Amino acid sequence: MSRTKTSKAWLRRHVTDAWVQKSKAEGYRSRSAYKLKQIDEREKLLGRGRFVVDLGAAPGGWSQVAAEAVGSGGRVIALDLLPMEPIPGVQFLQGDFESEAVLAAVTEAVGGRAVDLVLSDMAPNFTGIASVDQLRTAALAELAVAFAEQVLAPDGAVVLKVFHGVGFDDLLKRLRRTFLRVAIRKPDASRQESSETYFVALGLRDPGSRGGNELGLESDQ
Repeated sequence: MSRTKTSKAWLRRHVTDAWVQKSKAEGYRSRSAYKLKQIDEREKLLGRGRFVVDLGAAPGGWSQVAAEAVGSGGRVIALDLLPMEPIPGVQFLQGDFESEAVLAAVTEAVGGRAVDLVLSDMAPNFTGIASVDQLRTAALAELAVAFAEQVLAPDGAVVLKVFHGVGFDDLLKRLRRTFLRVAIRKPDASRQESSETYFVALGLRDPGSRGGNELGLESDQ
């Protein structure tokens, strides 16, 4: 199938997608908002007064959900290389989350307080080559984990998008070494034909105990 035909088929599916229609009706910027809602219904990660960092936030669906949940007493910091239209209750920082300047800006934005939750629904620009796209997505998730280790509170959590395939098992092993509990979640709003899934990791291990103990895995798979 040509790229043009593939693009037209994707567009038809996207326009008629029930979650896309629901997001438009309810004012969310993307269908992915419901993925986070469904993960949170199960994991109870969001709540009043929580401090949240949303990596790769644009166009802002996850930040919208987070801002609604944390309320005025919480804080949502959204980061992206791309510009993003303002969202009430969300502080947007444009830049590379790997940079020292952005990390310093996040620290200032949260008043030096540790963060309760790091979100990452990031994905690279896809090449159409599954193994390449899987590896690049896993690499982004690895960077998100490294960021989370710097900013999370000891009882904090991270939610990461990943695709089954190259890099999946290595990332899972890292998470299980770093966090006390790791779950693999496939929310209903995630297209069933997609290999997209989410890691939910909770409770940072003490740095001295981040060795080979890899217990605490839960999975929807």
